[in-house]
Amino acid sequence: MATQRWNDEMLDKLASSVSELRAEMKESIGELRDEVRDVKDSIDGLRVTSQALLQIAAQHQKKMDQFEEESADRKREIEVMERKVETMEREQAENSKRFDVLLGEIRYLIRGKTDE
Repeated sequence: MATQRWNDEMLDKLASSVSELRAEMKESIGELRDEVRDVKDSIDGLRVTSQALLQIAAQHQKKMDQFEEESADRKREIEVMERKVETMEREQAENSKRFDVLLGEIRYLIRGKTDE
């Protein structure tokens, strides 16, 4: 195995290659930092967007809860009104029967008066 000696030209080429690699690495590292910064900015944007969406969802849920409560209140009010209507219909039916009885008695009395 032969040993190769480094001469000035070879050392200059090596130094030049190392310098080029160093410059390329600096450039790559700079680009990588820029990309990392962009990713961080994107993550921050996503975080802000997700928080806004969560707030909107919470507001919608609150409105839905209120709507459900109001719907339940309206349903109870309707049930109360239906019971009142049923009561009024029963009372009306009873009053109609009483009226019919009174009308019958009046007719009976009128017939009795006309027979005399």
